[in-house]
Amino acid sequence: MPHGYIGSMRVRSGHRDDVIEILLSGADGLRAVGCQLYAVCTAPDDDDVIWVSEIWDSAEQHDASLRLPETKAVIAQAMPMLTGDFSRQELAVVGGLGVTAAR
Repeated sequence: MPHGYIGSMRVRSGHRDDVIEILLSGADGLRAVGCQLYAVCTAPDDDDVIWVSEIWDSAEQHDASLRLPETKAVIAQAMPMLTGDFSRQELAVVGGLGVTAAR
């Protein structure tokens, strides 16, 4: 079953664009490891929050992506610019435009 993930991270003031650039730098390779959707978003009412929405072919593929050397490098690069305030929600994807849902 497709796996959805929505998370937010609070950045240190003035570092939002730097973190966005880091997050987007690794996006090209995600499709090859099972990612159907990877969207990096900003909150219009808070300059220090970034939201990331992801849909994966499975929860296992999402978990495996976090163990990839390139993913670990991106996380390590961004961490000093983050406050440590995170939120996350994992979801079972049932369908939608452009989404390959469970059959």
